[in-house]
Amino acid sequence: MKFRNGLFAAICSLAILSCNNSSTNSTSEADAAPQTDSLASTGSTAGFKLGVQMWTFRMFPLTDALNKVDSAGIKHIEAFWGQKLGGDLPGEFGIGMSADTRSKLKQLLQSKGINIVAMGVISPKSQEDWVKAFDLAKDFGLSYITCEPAKEHWDFIDSLGGVYNIKLAIHDHPKPNAYATPDSVLAAIKGHKNIGACADIGHWARNGLNPVECLKQLEGHVYGGHLKDIVKFDDPKAADTVVSKGVIDFPAVFAELKRQNFSGMLSIEHESNWYHNLPDVIFTKEYYDAEVAKLK
Repeated sequence: MKFRNGLFAAICSLAILSCNNSSTNSTSEADAAPQTDSLASTGSTAGFKLGVQMWTFRMFPLTDALNKVDSAGIKHIEAFWGQKLGGDLPGEFGIGMSADTRSKLKQLLQSKGINIVAMGVISPKSQEDWVKAFDLAKDFGLSYITCEPAKEHWDFIDSLGGVYNIKLAIHDHPKPNAYATPDSVLAAIKGHKNIGACADIGHWARNGLNPVECLKQLEGHVYGGHLKDIVKFDDPKAADTVVSKGVIDFPAVFAELKRQNFSGMLSIEHESNWYHNLPDVIFTKEYYDAEVAKLK
């Protein structure tokens, strides 16, 4: 009888211990869940804009390219100097456009509900041309100018940025470009409150750099970006491929931009399949929409 009572007591003790352990585990899991949720909810995607860098459609005049942007359901663009205007508009996009041409282009953009958020990549050689660039940007209501400026122009263009209330976003081309790394861009940003970065995700990967780590280095200074994917990491000549089909971890990129409360434009820049790339742009938009939706 004593044995049975002792056994019963032992069983009860084990049961109590098991319940206590279960309670402890449940508490630990419950404590962990809010941390995960907190990380998932850090930042916001509310300021994200999707656009097209018109270099993507450089084989076509701007008037035709705008039709492609419109059919892709995208309403923001980054224009580039030198694209033929087409239609009844003479010349090319840039500082040489007449007042009449600018007016007609604005009407065309308005009719399609498309706006120019930025232009680039530009590297004016003189202060005079920088002033003309800012005049053009102001005329079309741009938010920033994508550029790779000469070092001797940093102070001057930063001052212009303040006068015009237009930011300058330094772009990173593959090495040996002067701005191939975030460190070189940060050097230009230092002491210049109107200078930031245009994060070309694909070129960073071509330079052998982790795009997420690059974004972290430039936190607080990213005004825009170029959305592209490549087939090989750490190869300056790596070919483009459709976003999400290459080597770049875009969900991690989008999550980091969300964490930073990025409020700018990511411009699709697809440098492949030049004459038939509209389906690639549409695919990229759909992929972007789906991935960003997961972060909300």
